[in-house]
Amino acid sequence: MDQWSRRIIGFGVHVGFVNGPALCRMFNQAISKTHTPKYISTDHDPLFKFHRWKANLRILDIDEIKTIPFTPVSHPFVERLIGTIRREYLDQTFFWNSVDLERKLNHFKDYYNQYRVHSALEGDSPCERCGEIHRKLIDLGRYNWKSQCAGLFQTPIAA
Repeated sequence: MDQWSRRIIGFGVHVGFVNGPALCRMFNQAISKTHTPKYISTDHDPLFKFHRWKANLRILDIDEIKTIPFTPVSHPFVERLIGTIRREYLDQTFFWNSVDLERKLNHFKDYYNQYRVHSALEGDSPCERCGEIHRKLIDLGRYNWKSQCAGLFQTPIAA
């Protein structure tokens, strides 16, 4: 998650035990469709001590910033995002395997970034905050509903 814009960058899905190589693969998968970040904020989970993880960050030239130990409020935006994804989407949606979960999470990412407005962003979506999408004014007398995330969410669009 980009903390400035609140935009979801990507997801990494893995089946089974997560070790150093799996963590690197999931991270590289999550950032594969965007530019490489300069900084990444991680906690003190033992996963982030694997040699492969540290080597991956060194190769990608990413500086790792550690949070304050035993303080879950150090990542408030990410903690809030995890709760939002769980409450608004995963608790309402079935998935059959990791491929299906990844596909559905990417649909939610598109909805979250492009259509879901945030009060902390003054009513803008994350993509509007970044300047990627400009808000269209629509005639409130003429609009249609667009289905998002397999019909779980509906957003108005100009007719």
